[in-house]
Amino acid sequence: MKARSKDDCEPKPDGELTLRLIPSRGDTNTHGDISGGWVVAQMDHAAETVASRLAHGRIANVALESVVFMSPIRIGAAVCFYTRMLEIGSSSIRIAIEVWTQNPNESERRKVVDAVFVYVAIDDFGRIRRVPR
Repeated sequence: MKARSKDDCEPKPDGELTLRLIPSRGDTNTHGDISGGWVVAQMDHAAETVASRLAHGRIANVALESVVFMSPIRIGAAVCFYTRMLEIGSSSIRIAIEVWTQNPNESERRKVVDAVFVYVAIDDFGRIRRVPR
């Protein structure tokens, strides 16, 4: 029987690393933590990159099915956005997003946000179109 390493027991991001940023002091809220609004905007950037590629073109965010903030993000932390396609409908795309951080001088990563975003494919006139298969 193979012994399990420490890495086998630690939680790991689910999905593809789509975006990695280090927020600045200008991205903080009044308490000095990274603003939830900044985090959601970056999650939208990461997820729309995936949705646009899958839709072969223009898309629009139509829903945030869920956004769960688990822990504050500190200044100087590396913030990593992992995306995973959940479902492609006739015109819509559901994307799961996990946000993980690693604080300076620490080796441990933490999952800080879990979310699901929904996009629809649109044409040049903003009308809903089919997602190519």
